[in-house]
Amino acid sequence: MKKEIIQTDNAPQAIGTYSQAVRVGSTVYLSGQIPLDPATMEIIDGDINAHIKRVFDNLHAVAQAAGGDLQDIVKLNVFLTDLSHFPIVNEIMGEYFAQPYPARAAVGVAALPKGVGVEMDAIMELGAPEYH
Repeated sequence: MKKEIIQTDNAPQAIGTYSQAVRVGSTVYLSGQIPLDPATMEIIDGDINAHIKRVFDNLHAVAQAAGGDLQDIVKLNVFLTDLSHFPIVNEIMGEYFAQPYPARAAVGVAALPKGVGVEMDAIMELGAPEYH
Protein backbone atom coordinates (compact mmCIF):
# COMPACT_ATOMS: atom_id res chain seq x y z
CA MET A 1 0.00 0.00 0.00
CA LYS A 2 1.00 3.58 -0.57
CA LYS A 3 2.21 5.64 2.39
CA GLU A 4 0.86 9.19 2.73
CA ILE A 5 2.88 11.56 4.91
CA ILE A 6 0.80 13.81 7.17
CA GLN A 7 2.20 17.23 8.04
CA THR A 8 0.71 20.28 9.76
CA ASP A 9 2.06 23.56 11.09
CA ASN A 10 -0.45 23.26 13.97
CA ALA A 11 1.75 20.67 15.66
CA PRO A 12 5.50 20.66 16.31
CA GLN A 13 7.60 19.91 13.27
CA ALA A 14 9.55 16.66 13.29
CA ILE A 15 12.87 17.14 15.08
CA GLY A 16 14.46 14.04 13.62
CA THR A 17 14.21 11.50 10.86
CA TYR A 18 10.47 10.85 11.13
CA SER A 19 7.12 12.21 9.97
CA GLN A 20 4.39 13.71 12.17
CA ALA A 21 2.16 10.88 10.95
CA VAL A 22 1.92 8.31 8.18
CA ARG A 23 -1.33 7.09 6.65
CA VAL A 24 -1.55 3.66 5.07
CA GLY A 25 -5.05 2.88 3.83
CA SER A 26 -7.48 3.95 6.56
CA THR A 27 -4.90 3.64 9.36
CA VAL A 28 -2.84 6.60 10.56
CA TYR A 29 0.26 6.16 12.72
CA LEU A 30 0.89 9.30 14.77
CA SER A 31 4.47 9.87 15.92
CA GLY A 32 5.27 10.61 19.52
CA GLN A 33 4.38 14.09 20.72
CA ILE A 34 6.02 15.93 23.58
CA PRO A 35 4.91 19.26 25.10
CA LEU A 36 6.43 21.46 22.41
CA ASP A 37 4.76 24.69 21.35
CA PRO A 38 4.38 24.38 17.56
CA ALA A 39 4.98 28.12 17.08
CA THR A 40 8.27 28.31 18.99
CA MET A 41 9.36 24.64 18.99
CA GLU A 42 10.20 25.12 22.67
CA ILE A 43 8.95 23.11 25.64
CA ILE A 44 5.99 24.97 27.11
CA ASP A 45 6.11 26.45 30.59
CA GLY A 46 4.02 24.84 33.27
CA ASP A 47 3.59 21.73 35.35
CA ILE A 48 2.87 18.15 34.27
CA ASN A 49 -0.84 19.02 33.83
CA ALA A 50 0.02 21.69 31.26
CA HIS A 51 2.48 19.34 29.56
CA ILE A 52 -0.07 16.53 29.24
CA LYS A 53 -2.64 18.94 27.79
CA ARG A 54 -0.10 20.24 25.25
CA VAL A 55 0.68 16.69 24.18
CA PHE A 56 -3.03 15.97 23.64
CA ASP A 57 -3.38 19.26 21.75
CA ASN A 58 -0.45 18.30 19.51
CA LEU A 59 -1.91 14.84 18.85
CA HIS A 60 -5.26 16.46 18.08
CA ALA A 61 -3.68 18.79 15.51
CA VAL A 62 -1.99 15.90 13.73
CA ALA A 63 -5.18 13.80 13.86
CA GLN A 64 -7.13 16.65 12.26
CA ALA A 65 -4.47 17.12 9.57
CA ALA A 66 -4.96 13.45 8.70
CA GLY A 67 -8.72 13.94 8.37
CA GLY A 68 -9.67 12.54 11.76
CA ASP A 69 -10.08 13.47 15.39
CA LEU A 70 -8.98 12.17 18.77
CA GLN A 71 -12.10 9.96 18.87
CA ASP A 72 -10.67 8.07 15.87
CA ILE A 73 -7.65 6.95 17.91
CA VAL A 74 -7.82 3.22 18.56
CA LYS A 75 -4.49 2.83 20.39
CA LEU A 76 -2.71 5.33 22.61
CA ASN A 77 0.73 4.82 24.13
CA VAL A 78 1.71 7.02 27.07
CA PHE A 79 5.34 7.28 28.15
CA LEU A 80 6.04 8.84 31.55
CA THR A 81 9.30 9.40 33.41
CA ASP A 82 7.27 9.34 36.66
CA LEU A 83 4.40 6.82 36.76
CA SER A 84 2.91 8.65 39.75
CA HIS A 85 1.62 11.10 37.10
CA PHE A 86 -0.56 8.39 35.55
CA PRO A 87 -3.72 9.48 37.49
CA ILE A 88 -3.23 12.98 36.03
CA VAL A 89 -3.11 11.47 32.53
CA ASN A 90 -6.39 9.66 33.27
CA GLU A 91 -8.06 12.83 34.51
CA ILE A 92 -6.95 14.99 31.60
CA MET A 93 -7.63 12.25 29.06
CA GLY A 94 -11.27 12.39 30.19
CA GLU A 95 -11.38 16.00 28.97
CA TYR A 96 -10.19 15.01 25.47
CA PHE A 97 -11.80 11.60 24.91
CA ALA A 98 -15.28 10.13 25.28
CA GLN A 99 -16.31 6.50 25.37
CA PRO A 100 -15.50 4.22 23.72
CA TYR A 101 -11.95 4.93 24.84
CA PRO A 102 -8.97 3.72 22.84
CA ALA A 103 -6.84 0.81 23.92
CA ARG A 104 -3.93 2.22 25.88
CA ALA A 105 -0.58 1.43 27.40
CA ALA A 106 1.28 3.44 30.02
CA VAL A 107 5.00 2.84 30.20
CA GLY A 108 7.49 4.17 32.72
CA VAL A 109 10.71 5.23 31.04
CA ALA A 110 14.04 6.54 32.30
CA ALA A 111 14.14 9.58 30.01
CA LEU A 112 12.36 11.26 27.10
CA PRO A 113 13.49 13.74 24.42
CA LYS A 114 14.43 17.22 25.64
CA GLY A 115 14.10 16.06 29.25
CA VAL A 116 10.27 16.14 29.28
CA GLY A 117 8.15 13.99 31.56
CA VAL A 118 5.54 12.82 29.04
CA GLU A 119 5.32 11.64 25.44
CA MET A 120 2.44 9.98 23.61
CA ASP A 121 1.98 8.33 20.25
CA ALA A 122 -1.14 6.82 18.73
CA ILE A 123 -2.75 4.77 16.00
CA MET A 124 -5.88 6.18 14.41
CA GLU A 125 -8.41 4.37 12.24
CA LEU A 126 -10.34 6.55 9.82
CA GLY A 127 -13.76 5.45 8.76
CA ALA A 128 -14.15 3.28 11.84
CA PRO A 129 -17.78 2.31 12.50
CA GLU A 130 -19.69 4.31 15.06
CA TYR A 131 -20.07 2.54 18.40
CA HIS A 132 -23.17 2.98 20.48
